Amino acid sequence: MNTPTRRTFLRTSALATATFALPRFSIGQAGGAANSKINVACIGIGNRGFYAVSELMKDPRVKLVAFCDVDQALVEKTYQRGAELKKGSALTCADLPTVRLFRDYREMFATFAEKFDAVTVSTPDHHHYPAAMLALKHGKHVYVEKPLTHSVGEARALRAMAKQKGVVTQMGNQGRATEGIRLMREWVKAGVVGDVREVVAWSPEFSSTYFLRPEQLPLEKQTPPVTLDWDLWCGPAEKRAYHETIAPVRWRGWWHFGNGMLGDWACHTLDAPFWALDLGAPSSVEAKVSDVSDEVTPRTAEVTYRFPARGKLPPVKLTWREGPGTKPRTPRLWEDDPKKPGLPERGMMMLGEKNTLYAPGGRPDSPRLVGTKAMEELKQNRPAPTIPRVLGGPMKEWLNAIAKEGPMPGSNFEYSVPLSEMVLLGVLAMRTGKRLEWDGKSGRVTNDHALNLYVDISARSGWRV
Repeated sequence: MNTPTRRTFLRTSALATATFALPRFSIGQAGGAANSKINVACIGIGNRGFYAVSELMKDPRVKLVAFCDVDQALVEKTYQRGAELKKGSALTCADLPTVRLFRDYREMFATFAEKFDAVTVSTPDHHHYPAAMLALKHGKHVYVEKPLTHSVGEARALRAMAKQKGVVTQMGNQGRATEGIRLMREWVKAGVVGDVREVVAWSPEFSSTYFLRPEQLPLEKQTPPVTLDWDLWCGPAEKRAYHETIAPVRWRGWWHFGNGMLGDWACHTLDAPFWALDLGAPSSVEAKVSDVSDEVTPRTAEVTYRFPARGKLPPVKLTWREGPGTKPRTPRLWEDDPKKPGLPERGMMMLGEKNTLYAPGGRPDSPRLVGTKAMEELKQNRPAPTIPRVLGGPMKEWLNAIAKEGPMPGSNFEYSVPLSEMVLLGVLAMRTGKRLEWDGKSGRVTNDHALNLYVDISARSGWRV
């Protein structure tokens, strides 16, 4: 079977509308032999997937060889955005129509796997595991957007396979490559903050762009757009009737496809305390939620993680709050700040015995100590850097490791699986409204064995990997 280019894909696809006049755009092309390239396939190229496409276009070591997406409208949009990105570029480029197009990544791996070395996965959460596992089983380097998987069991299986295959892995929690998160770990390890026994993080509810809470369930059945293969979009999840408030971008608040706000943002917001405090696995997680539904995320939630002592480090209570009215009060030590800043809609604080370390926003980009005096003292006595810095961001970090021009990426699966596991356990507590006790060694809930159904890998027929 011949693999389609853009032209044949559009001509033969039953999903395509009558005509698509897609503009051409190009990818980075450097001198040298063709076999010196890192050949990359991208699974999911619309919306967030365009981040991977655009970053890969910039790197002269990369040759894009395959795209896979179930939504032809998003394919068209990606070509258009790529054309705009290319305007004025000094890159010497190859023509994008040479990239092979697929709707089903299972077919891509079955018929075209020998043509690429690495894979990016930028799909809705429920597709992360099967797409990444197929890539790993074929010995491909993998970049997967956060959260890494839809369940803890899936995350652990990916880590085991990646280790077996010896490939380069990376999860797309971009803040892990920043200066800010390194400063936070260095300050904590240098004793600037003192022992930390409590962490607080907060987030608003989803905007209507990413989730539209249903007024009633079940949703009214709608006809999918002709450009969308709805069965493939559902993939490993149980198939249900299409509705425009689920696909293509509002799936995050639906438990069968996404992981709610906690799953969407905690891999960013909680990354700094997870790394700086060496948190590891929690011993218990519980959630107070406004409502429990097996379909959609609650409007408000307070998730409490408890971590045991780690050597000389004390136990930690970590609280995640989300939704209207859940943001904490402004810390009292800001009373001496002439600007008297209020807390933003997202943020995180590590409450130490000496100081409170604060990161405004969802990512650990701009850390500071609470209180003008404390911050001025830190500026005068800043600890010396001890952690290597990353130049160029997480995608370049991944490509450098593949090209053997740099170390294993910071959010490789050995690191990002435990981080994702922490997040996903909170998701489990939110989804069920139950307290769970966790055995990190065995990867099982010990106080309510029925909850392990949410931990285990599951998929409908035809999608089990």
